[in-house]
Amino acid sequence: MSVDQPVQDTVGEASGQRVDDRWDDVLRHIACLCDRPCEVEELSGGLTNVNLKVTCEERTVVVRVAQTGSDLLAIDRRVEHRNSIAAAAAGVGAPVIDFLEDPQLLVVGYIDGHTFTDDDLRRGDQLHRVAAACKQLHQGPEFVSVFDMFAIQRRYLRIVEQHGFRLPDRYLDFAPQVQRIERAMAVLPVAPVPCNNDLLAGNFIDDGSKIWLIDYEYSGANDPYFELGNIWSEANLTLEQLEELLQAYDGAVHRHLVARARLWGLMSKYGWTLWASIQSSVSDIDFDFWSWGMEKYDRAVAEFDDPAFERLLQEVATQS
Repeated sequence: MSVDQPVQDTVGEASGQRVDDRWDDVLRHIACLCDRPCEVEELSGGLTNVNLKVTCEERTVVVRVAQTGSDLLAIDRRVEHRNSIAAAAAGVGAPVIDFLEDPQLLVVGYIDGHTFTDDDLRRGDQLHRVAAACKQLHQGPEFVSVFDMFAIQRRYLRIVEQHGFRLPDRYLDFAPQVQRIERAMAVLPVAPVPCNNDLLAGNFIDDGSKIWLIDYEYSGANDPYFELGNIWSEANLTLEQLEELLQAYDGAVHRHLVARARLWGLMSKYGWTLWASIQSSVSDIDFDFWSWGMEKYDRAVAEFDDPAFERLLQEVATQS
């Protein structure tokens, strides 16, 4: 869900700032860390978690501390834990070390590497490796949950309307277009696979030999072309780069699958706009969620209004 820099949780890079002892009470709950001298750094970028890089003797882990309000965002920490284990078994997720429900803590291995930025993806030379990492996850063990952006968007909208949160101008006007997308995609359904569903640039970590995929808050079985379209949308890649990503993933470029990824990228922008509305209303984190969401929404509006929208609806329903 990032535009110009990672705004979700990152594991690979620390802020370099030593945090004070305010986390001691949290860390004492974790068996592998309690009663040991530890160095603690807060990782940058968390908007739904506080992420701590903790080094005890020669062991370094990341402790993900859930923040309030995540229940409104369709985040289930138990599901995140179980899917993180599956992602680790697939060979692309960080190893899972511990999980506590009260307080809600997930402990994973620290991945030492370069956390991608949008610029890393926009250069284009990493797209084949990104596709390979996604395919490895998608072919891995099943996830215990389902992610459907159509259902998520409807859930977010109910929450926004029930609580009186802000809606952008014309937001509800696009409901008929969303229904048309859903119907068109159902013509040629794609089998769901284990997906991260939030692969902004900051959730790719390159250790020099492989790319890891981190943060499974929104993970679940999903259409793999949502994953690829969401990557395209989050990093604001070109259409040519989307085709390169699909070429690397499928070994060929099929027009109906390009259209599918593009429409999922549009739906991700439209749905995550409501995520931003909710966060701007409930989060205590010092971040301009509304402006972030409006940048995403403005791009979605441009795609809804583009004459190419009608062509994409036809292409996604036509085998090619």
